[in-house]
Amino acid sequence: MGKRGYLRKCEKCNRYTLRNICPICEGRVKSPHPARFSLEDRFGKYRRRLLIEKDP
Repeated sequence: MGKRGYLRKCEKCNRYTLRNICPICEGRVKSPHPARFSLEDRFGKYRRRLLIEKDP
């Protein structure tokens, strides 16, 4: 199969597109795929710390 990351999701209207900008609302798009899992995650402790600080 092809590479990951071709499909994108608009942050405003939640529609999927292949473009870099949403064709409907011209909003920002990002990849809907989660990050790859690795047991040797060097930055995992920082991500977990951010989640704890972000959650009231």
